[in-house]
Amino acid sequence: MSKRADPYRHVVLFKFRDSASAETVVGIETAFRAFCAGLPFVKGFDWGRNSSPEGLNDGFTHCFIVSFAGPEGRDHYLSHPDHLAFCKRWLDPNLEKVCVVDFAANA
Repeated sequence: MSKRADPYRHVVLFKFRDSASAETVVGIETAFRAFCAGLPFVKGFDWGRNSSPEGLNDGFTHCFIVSFAGPEGRDHYLSHPDHLAFCKRWLDPNLEKVCVVDFAANA
């Protein structure tokens, strides 16, 4: 029996500037999902808004998890023109802070 390949995760947390409107934030959610759906090396995409009652989110309101077969997929994603355009159009003008953690999932 062959071992299943564990996915590689790219976890991104966003804290938006106060000037980012609710409409802009929805646009970011939609655009992120759309461009990831068009990339064949993206194996999964999950996201959500913080709902923790602990108050430990340090202002981060959104978490996005992009999954790949391995770190090579992540590397293609980071330099892909659609990713670069998304960052320039949506993130650069609207993010106050971002946190990124990448890891190989251990099943």
